[in-house]
Amino acid sequence: MIKQIVDEFCPRFTPGGRIIDVGDAGDRFAYFDEQALADLGVRVDPHGKMPDLVIHLVKLDWLILVEAVTSHGPVSPQRRTELDALFTSARCGRVYVTAFLSRRSMRRYLNDISWETEAWVAEAPDHMIHFDGERFLGPY
Repeated sequence: MIKQIVDEFCPRFTPGGRIIDVGDAGDRFAYFDEQALADLGVRVDPHGKMPDLVIHLVKLDWLILVEAVTSHGPVSPQRRTELDALFTSARCGRVYVTAFLSRRSMRRYLNDISWETEAWVAEAPDHMIHFDGERFLGPY
């Protein structure tokens, strides 16, 4: 799933973005640029629950925080609160995205997805679903 996010989501929705952190359940810090996060004002506790992917969308100065539902579930209200606390010192806006393999797999989690977040489905990579709020794919 992480590979699909990098190969399919990133070019479509974060062109020119800089991948700062890639992890999954098996290898929490498969790739981790601690200095890049520090430059954005973020100090990460190595025991903190990082999202599966952190992308700095440089041209807009946003952090895109992506959770692959296959590893830890969606960006639920509780998970969003955890991510807000983890990235509270970030000097840039934050965008929360849950990635799913299929719409069928997304159905299981619909009631758990936090408002003011985005959902991306790998089987329809050109589209994104916005869960309410005043912005589409923008920080709050």
